[in-house]
Amino acid sequence: MSARASWEHEKESAWLYRVLAESEPVAAHRALFAKLGAEAESQASIWEKEVGAQAAFTPSVRARLVATLVRRLGARRLRGVLAAMKVRGLSVYSGALAAHAMPTTVEEVGRRHSGVKSGGGLRAAVFGANDGLISNASLILGMAGATGESDVILLAGVAGLLAGAFSMAAGEYISVRSQREMFEYQIAAERDELEEYPLEEAAELALIYAARGLEPDEAQRVAARIVSNPEHALDTLAREELGLDPDALGSPWGAAGFSFAAFSAGALVPLAPFLFASGTPALVTAISLTGAALFAVGAAISLFTGRFAFVGGLRMLAIGCAAGLATWSIGRVFGVGLG
Repeated sequence: MSARASWEHEKESAWLYRVLAESEPVAAHRALFAKLGAEAESQASIWEKEVGAQAAFTPSVRARLVATLVRRLGARRLRGVLAAMKVRGLSVYSGALAAHAMPTTVEEVGRRHSGVKSGGGLRAAVFGANDGLISNASLILGMAGATGESDVILLAGVAGLLAGAFSMAAGEYISVRSQREMFEYQIAAERDELEEYPLEEAAELALIYAARGLEPDEAQRVAARIVSNPEHALDTLAREELGLDPDALGSPWGAAGFSFAAFSAGALVPLAPFLFASGTPALVTAISLTGAALFAVGAAISLFTGRFAFVGGLRMLAIGCAAGLATWSIGRVFGVGLG
């Protein structure tokens, strides 16, 4: 990033911090963003010495649009957008849990973030399988309502499985790839700033820790220790200043493959009976297997929602039955009409 681009970026950050401070209802957060704005102005002045005399700064169209959304929706709802614009201090919205003390050493910072992604793979598998299960079961029931020919139903089910799985995989690839590129850009910019002005980065980190409950003097000591340790400094700054998780970059191809497999596994359940049987026996078996799988998925989802497994299973079964009945009825109407 050139000196002029860095100057413009810091000036835009300072401008956005003022908008955040004006729209933030929490006094502590408001004070934090005001101080971060002052730090950004200070860092802009460092670049200004290299750039020379500058015309008055004008926020970009993107920054003005984000500012409008912040004023209407609040910064909490726009954390992802603000993180992409390298606005710091967003981790204050996660808050410190009542039974969770603020870190006072580099080691505590590392322990605090360990296990963040725990259960993420299981969650993705459950919801991916659920998508495949409901969508392909609905498609198969819709075709069953329109025609009694098992070959047609089988062909539609295979097409639905492949189309849905490839669509899910492509969407997951784009999502993870975009997130990875954004993370990499933000972390690279943070690395450059850490090398350019480490004292200012430590001051910003101290402001964030103080806003989250640590005593100012202790916050400064913790921030100084973290920034002095290159091995941990960049990781901590990315997490605490930007609200990003460097460990969550992920593999786009891995995510795409995992999504493809999870969706296919769910979509195969209502399709499998038509691979070995036909007619009413295959349809009845497909409905029975789908119902059991829906209940199991609903019970599994309760692991993430905290609700009773039985209630979650019944709810998912009801949703699946409603979707299947709707598509079967539509297929029946079209089948009769075409016939």
